[in-house]
Amino acid sequence: MKPANLAGDLQLGMPDKELFEMFTLNRMLCCILLLATAMLFGCANRLIVKTAVRSQQYDASFSFNGRVSVKRGVDFSSAGLRWVHNPEEDEDEILILEPMGQTIARIHREAQGSMLEADGRFYVSQDVESLTKQVLGWTLPLSLLSHWVVGVPSKGSEADIQRDAKKQITLLRQAGWEIRYQRYANTSAEALPTRFVMKNEKLEMTVIIDEWEKQQP
Repeated sequence: MKPANLAGDLQLGMPDKELFEMFTLNRMLCCILLLATAMLFGCANRLIVKTAVRSQQYDASFSFNGRVSVKRGVDFSSAGLRWVHNPEEDEDEILILEPMGQTIARIHREAQGSMLEADGRFYVSQDVESLTKQVLGWTLPLSLLSHWVVGVPSKGSEADIQRDAKKQITLLRQAGWEIRYQRYANTSAEALPTRFVMKNEKLEMTVIIDEWEKQQP
């Protein structure tokens, strides 16, 4: 049987009212299904974030999905973000993602060195700080950020810390950076951050964490 051609049937003046109504109904059902799926996914993420607490172990492994925006002078960019931090293996894996989930860039760090992959090209250096300076033009302080992202200062240098009544850090100054924590997963003193802004003289970066995955106890 020849498949129905909606556009052709309309042009030929065939009795297409029922076909058109079916087509419209199917589109509505698809939209409702997509909306329901998005709502369920969003609720699941919120539940995971709401119960997220910091590990008692310093420099524990973690992984999360979120978003990042970078402002440098008049330049502004934003992307999805996934970070897997594995100190036991001395490794980090960071994915920079498009809105639909495709990988724009990948940063991999291990004891032997660091690698950045973007646009089919590979860049290598001894550490992420010098690598991002070389390729991106600005420095990502990964060794410090792996602590800041879970809401604690790094032990590598002195830090100026301000806390609120819940004993959560609201402001952290360290190594020339200022980090303002704007939101946490819950009201616990051990809650993980879900939004913070970090800046220095040249750069401002906002990190939003949509989903904290299970941390090392």
